[in-house]
Amino acid sequence: MQIVRFEDRRGRGLAVNTGDGYRALWSEDGPFPGDLPDLIAEGADLMAIGSAFHAATPIDIDAVRILPPLPNPGKIICVGLNYVDHAAEGNFEVPIYPTIFARFASSLLAHGAPMARPPQSEQFDFEGELVAVIGMGGRTILREEALLHVAGYSIFNDGSVRDYQFRTPQWTMGKNFDGTGAFGPCFVPSAALAPGAKGLRLQTRLNGVVVQDASTDDMIFDIAELIALLSEAITLAPGDVIVTGTPAGVGFARKPPVWMKPGDICEVEIEGIGLLRNEIV
Repeated sequence: MQIVRFEDRRGRGLAVNTGDGYRALWSEDGPFPGDLPDLIAEGADLMAIGSAFHAATPIDIDAVRILPPLPNPGKIICVGLNYVDHAAEGNFEVPIYPTIFARFASSLLAHGAPMARPPQSEQFDFEGELVAVIGMGGRTILREEALLHVAGYSIFNDGSVRDYQFRTPQWTMGKNFDGTGAFGPCFVPSAALAPGAKGLRLQTRLNGVVVQDASTDDMIFDIAELIALLSEAITLAPGDVIVTGTPAGVGFARKPPVWMKPGDICEVEIEGIGLLRNEIV
């Protein structure tokens, strides 16, 4: 079940893929259940809410403006080097503890929105990633209980400005240029996928050419372990986003390097979740 936040002439709403296409409710509709961030914060039964959309209005999802699943997450926690092959291609040691950095909401953009290569650099790289969204907050969460804290999953393209990223040992600057973090379009409740979103194929395509192709099974630190380790230090809250790392194939590790440039189309697709597509400007 895929949930999409959108906006059109009628206003903002939610659309759900009910199996026979998308059906929508707008915020002014009487049966509107609430915006997705509010539903996640309330701990709502998202599968039950999605089922209620079977009687809603059919909508052409390609004719509306898609919004990020969460417009302003309290925390965007990103994991680097979480696939063995990706660590190897960048000549990094395979980590024994997660490599963590932060993104800020000011860098986010939606499916279909232009992804901005900054004028300061031509080294704009792609990173297709699985996103886990926290539903139930907590601190020092046990690994065996960690997946109970996940509301659902989405897709991220962690657009990276490599020369800025590698100017210092801290990656934050190169990961936070405005308009570089594509997020969405779909949010899929955790109950609709295998536990921990295991066994899903993740593929990134640049201008139709496959550049990354892996399984979420290949992550070094899976969703449950990430939540347990992160929550040793950080109190996780509903709506927090964990961007779980990218597989091998990134542009900077290729010979010669492959950078995203204006006019390119980058797509990240994760089995069972959806397709995130952005043009580079």
